Amino acid sequence: MNLDNRKYLLYGLVLFTSLLFVFKLLYMQVIDDSWTRRATQIAEKRREIIPPRGIIVDRKNRKIVVNKISYNLMVIEERIKRLDTSAFASLIGWQVKKVKQRFRDIVKNEGVYKNPATGKTESNYRPDRPYPFVKDLTLEEITRIASRLTDFPGFYEEPTGTRYYPYPSGANILGYMNEVSRNEIEKDPFYRPGMNVGRSGLERSYESILRGKKGVRYIVTSATNNEIEPYADKKFDTLATPSPKIKLGVDIKLQLFGEALMKNKKGCIVAIEPQTGEILTMVSAPNYDPNLLSGRKSIRKNYPGLVTDANLPLFARPLQAEYPPGSIFKLLQALICLQEKQITPNTGFSCNKAVVGCHDHPTATSIAKAVQYSCNPYFYAAVRRVIQPNKKKNIFEDAEIGLNAWHKYMMGFGLGKNLGIDIDTLAQRNGLIPNSLYYDRYLGHHQWAFSTIRSISIGQGEIKLTPIQMANIAVIMANRGWYYTPHFVKSIGKKGPLRRYRTKHITPINRTHFDAVIEGMRRVVYEAGGTGKEARIDNFIVCGKTGTVQNGKNKKNHSVFIAFAPIDNPKIAIAVFIENAGAGGAWAAPIAGLMLDKYLNKKISDKEKEQAIINANLMSSY
Repeated sequence: MNLDNRKYLLYGLVLFTSLLFVFKLLYMQVIDDSWTRRATQIAEKRREIIPPRGIIVDRKNRKIVVNKISYNLMVIEERIKRLDTSAFASLIGWQVKKVKQRFRDIVKNEGVYKNPATGKTESNYRPDRPYPFVKDLTLEEITRIASRLTDFPGFYEEPTGTRYYPYPSGANILGYMNEVSRNEIEKDPFYRPGMNVGRSGLERSYESILRGKKGVRYIVTSATNNEIEPYADKKFDTLATPSPKIKLGVDIKLQLFGEALMKNKKGCIVAIEPQTGEILTMVSAPNYDPNLLSGRKSIRKNYPGLVTDANLPLFARPLQAEYPPGSIFKLLQALICLQEKQITPNTGFSCNKAVVGCHDHPTATSIAKAVQYSCNPYFYAAVRRVIQPNKKKNIFEDAEIGLNAWHKYMMGFGLGKNLGIDIDTLAQRNGLIPNSLYYDRYLGHHQWAFSTIRSISIGQGEIKLTPIQMANIAVIMANRGWYYTPHFVKSIGKKGPLRRYRTKHITPINRTHFDAVIEGMRRVVYEAGGTGKEARIDNFIVCGKTGTVQNGKNKKNHSVFIAFAPIDNPKIAIAVFIENAGAGGAWAAPIAGLMLDKYLNKKISDKEKEQAIINANLMSSY
């Protein structure tokens, strides 16, 4: 045989072998379904082990989120043998019609998915796949049903976790859970029909940690699907890994107290530990008991009422509401004016009410007194020097330069942008700090100057802050120029907070400029003419600033107060904002004082004030 013939023979053998493999694969996959059945049998040996969801504790290790076991009644259609529908309906307490409809609903609703390639909803229902037939059964309900399940092959019980909140508090912080959607199941293999996923708050933000990691157990089963023995002597089994405990910086007792003070009021309280950025409390009022949204039955019953409530209890005001800050903004204006050398600590301005309205007080002959008296004309005059720095002869060009420099300082304080705390980032608003482009959009390029936008000098006009940003201003003052991004989680297991919450942010203000402004804050609380005397507490010096925020024509002003204490080595910074409550010293300051007293002194010295505020109903004036 010559070489050419050998070559053709070799080619023929390769071609024949290839065709043989192709035919065998085609036969296995299309003609002979025994291989498919074998694959299914192997898959049926696999049992996923879902770890219990991680618990959440407060800074004192009090359990504030724990697990409560409920059960789903699962079904695998292909294992059903001659179902007695009437008897089964009687067992679960349904009508026969409802049982038949549930089978159709599973195929129609839970057995479909949205194809990402086509965007169309397509069926992926499989009779060998488990689906929840009845969801969220109590222990008593499943106990009554389980004893009879052997009469109904294809049905079995499966535990699933719901949440329980021992303290009926902090709903806007903790969030809630609900059943996974079809799309979520398709996107993430961790989830199966009937499981729950974090929908809001910390439950959502830390979902990937709280859910833990699944384990797998392989078993050998009998014809009736009863477990006989471990598969391969547990050689292929893997352990489920529970979530590490999540510890918050929140003091749940302080949270409860804050919510009591805010009963029948609209607004919020935010308190932060200055040296760590840990959020001690975040009260949004009106609020609700988080147990109202624990479990599917509770959600179906309570969510419609909460979402349609005119007082918006689901609206997380500390993160989502944007308010003019009023006079608390003067603290930052003072720092910028000092940094820009437009004033010194001893600069004085007359209280010229012809320029802008003000209340009666002595002349502010220093920055400390200007803060103490909250003199509007003083800050009008001082901020005017920053916005019109005389760098251009044309006042409109000059104002553009000055405003953009001012805007850069404000951004350095963390304003005008999402602070990025560790809770639903989509639920956090930026607030508004206008720059030249903002005014150009509405007024025209070089068509405005300081006289047009002067209300920003006293925290009114276009300025908008969220209450969490207001509290962070108090943190910056307490730390004399720096802050950590506010965050709830103090530690994940033993690892501390996420890395991004360990980065110190330094503001663009020299440390020395804070002394005069902080002295003014002390005077607000302790000196004659100060408007924050109701924030005084025993044993600690409080530094604060009131604000009375204009709220449109014929509407009552908002009451705002920020503070920190003690003056040296501060332990707490706080912001209180009460809608339609009048002057800052009337309601926000005394509420802040009670919160400071509760946290620092561990008690309330003025019980009469406490009860008066708890009993006050400010909702009637809205």
